[in-house]
Amino acid sequence: MSRKFREWRPNDSWLFPPSPQDWLPENHLVYFLLDVVQKIDTSPLINEYDTGKGGQPPFHPKMMLTLLLYSYSVGLFSSRKIMQRCETDVAFRVIVGEDIPNFRRVAEFRKRHLQQMQPLFLEVLVLCREAGLLNVGRLSLDGTKVKANASRHKAMSYDRMTTEVERLQQQIDELLTQAEAVDEAEDNQLGDHRGDELPDELSRRQSRLKKIEQAKAALEKQAREKAEAHVAKMEAEGRQHRTNVEEAVPDPKAQRNFTDPESKIMKTSNKGFDQSGNAQAVANEAQIIVCADVTDQANDSPQAVPMVE
Repeated sequence: MSRKFREWRPNDSWLFPPSPQDWLPENHLVYFLLDVVQKIDTSPLINEYDTGKGGQPPFHPKMMLTLLLYSYSVGLFSSRKIMQRCETDVAFRVIVGEDIPNFRRVAEFRKRHLQQMQPLFLEVLVLCREAGLLNVGRLSLDGTKVKANASRHKAMSYDRMTTEVERLQQQIDELLTQAEAVDEAEDNQLGDHRGDELPDELSRRQSRLKKIEQAKAALEKQAREKAEAHVAKMEAEGRQHRTNVEEAVPDPKAQRNFTDPESKIMKTSNKGFDQSGNAQAVANEAQIIVCADVTDQANDSPQAVPMVE
């Protein structure tokens, strides 16, 4: 299948400066990534396009892949900021030339090719390692709060879960009793419905009760696992303990979010609180991200040792 893309010639000479290569040092990371992307198999990206249907040709997938690789390598993840740097930053300009992609095109490319890019990113990191760019020298570690795709108002404490379960169960019992008392006159009012559907109000309460019970069970499991870890540590150190794993219960203020249980309410940089995850990254002196993770712990300090390891 013949595919058409916008022309992308990063090595073309311009009137000023004579060549893009004059803008940056020869050993710059951008040139390495440009060479690597030309070597790896990008057909999984290219085969996603059918450019024979006419219309404006898309940006070349290799250019977009190089742009994202470099952006993420230097810790730039915002599509809008990537677009801004393409306008003002020499390294970014070497990649895109004069044809600067709009931030929406950058975001759409990432979303569209997320699965295909993951193995390509890994392949690039392997090549970086073979080229000596992943030698462990000076490592830089940092964390940032990333807003979860969940509202902090959808979180509930264990103490409140217990009370809420009792309240909802009582309301459900009352509604079930009310449903059983429906007579034939009400059945006639249901029209095309079978007549055995639960009232919407009852359905909402039952689904909410189920979510709360699941969250409550998850917090109780976490409490037991924490107690088991404590017992194992004490016994390994030959120390006595009084912890009974079976009697372990969650802290009454322990919270769990119904939408995204892996996130927690954390203090963010704007001095407020939000439902978030704590994203961690380790980069070396060549600005290659060698390790990344997301934790539900708000404090960066406990992440230092495991992330560096």
